[in-house]
Amino acid sequence: MQIEQRQSQNPLIGLLVPVASALVALALAAIPLAFAGADIGAAYQQMWQGVFGSRFAFTEMLTRATPLIFTGLAAAIAFQARLWNIGAEGQLYLGALAAVWVGTGMIDGPMVLMIPLVIFAGAVAGGLGMVGPAYLRTRFGADEVVTSLLLNFIILIFVQMMLEGPFKDPMGLGWPQSEPIIEAAALPKLMPKMRIHAGLILALICAVVAQVMLTRSTWGFRVRAVGANPAAARHAGINVNRTLMGVAMISGALAGLAGVSEVAGLKGYLTADLSPGFGYTGIVVAMLAGLSPVGVVISALFIASVFVGADSMSRAMGVSSYLADLTVALSLICVIVGGFFGRFRIRFGQGAAA
Repeated sequence: MQIEQRQSQNPLIGLLVPVASALVALALAAIPLAFAGADIGAAYQQMWQGVFGSRFAFTEMLTRATPLIFTGLAAAIAFQARLWNIGAEGQLYLGALAAVWVGTGMIDGPMVLMIPLVIFAGAVAGGLGMVGPAYLRTRFGADEVVTSLLLNFIILIFVQMMLEGPFKDPMGLGWPQSEPIIEAAALPKLMPKMRIHAGLILALICAVVAQVMLTRSTWGFRVRAVGANPAAARHAGINVNRTLMGVAMISGALAGLAGVSEVAGLKGYLTADLSPGFGYTGIVVAMLAGLSPVGVVISALFIASVFVGADSMSRAMGVSSYLADLTVALSLICVIVGGFFGRFRIRFGQGAAA
């Protein structure tokens, strides 16, 4: 048996791998369902109903997908430059903290002023959260996987300290939560009596802008060149370190916007359990999308559908909702395996040995 790299990659394979990965992951998830004694057909039907069975269910899926689009974009743009940002979870909390800081009455103004101000503050805070790991990478060669991952824990402890101290709501009955965002700073709802909010529109705009910037601009060319071969990019006159720092700021800013959308659009205040792991799930979203910003939107919708559908199935059939986490993990494994076979082929027989 011999493993050899393909001379050229078929674009059709790159398109089919994420789709096939999602389908295979759903098929593999049927195994634990069967062990749990559930009717597999009824379980998947319940998942479908839990996502598309009503307008409320569908909008809940879109609401869950909103922060995943932001964190998926954060990972996709960074990974394009081979900058491994694993700190989106911490950057999300920094963005949320900045949004609460600005949006709970520190500045009083009309909605047209407050909403852009809250968004800008959250984006800047999130971007700054990735500056440290990127600087250590470019200046000292430190592995940003380690530094950005460890920074998540430091940021979360810092946010908890703020919620127990200066940011604590005196009317919160002792709970460690911030004061609520004032009405002028809250993202408007898109539909009455639903939780879906304008953060979704902002996320879609960011995805389109990121797609255009990466594929149609000089900046996007530099990012892809640095990601493909830093030495060749440097030889061609590209400032690799400056490009990486810019990518780090944009990636962190997008993760920070996920925090803004959650506190200013959905929850209305900040708690230490604001995110159930949107930052880490964003990595799966980006990988499923093949690091394509537009693909991130589709991938986030799929992951959100799995989570929301699994919750519905759990309530209706008594099956553990951890099945959603299992499906997401299986999707990532299938994407990695599919990507491997997209780049390499395996030869068997005597010809391979020769």
